[in-house]
Amino acid sequence: MADIDTAALSASEPADANGCFARGMIFSAGAGVPVDLIEAHKWFNIAAMRGHCDAARLRREIAELMSDAEIGCAQRTARDWLKGHPQPQAPVAIRAAA
Repeated sequence: MADIDTAALSASEPADANGCFARGMIFSAGAGVPVDLIEAHKWFNIAAMRGHCDAARLRREIAELMSDAEIGCAQRTARDWLKGHPQPQAPVAIRAAA
């Protein structure tokens, strides 16, 4: 199982809410990697911003175990990641006047 989790982490970074949430779960549980609450908070934060329904709750739970400095670091890394990975916008339909 650890090989699968490690392989998933080395693959391209997730872009959708479910992939980001899964990455947060891996780091929060230490599934094949050392537990890293900063990375877990970062990925839960990104997943929440991308619309995952459980990510905000888990981000809060993780934050209770972290120092203010760690939370700040996680928020900065999430913000930096989001700048480099903007969420694609749905195309806008343009209707011609009749």
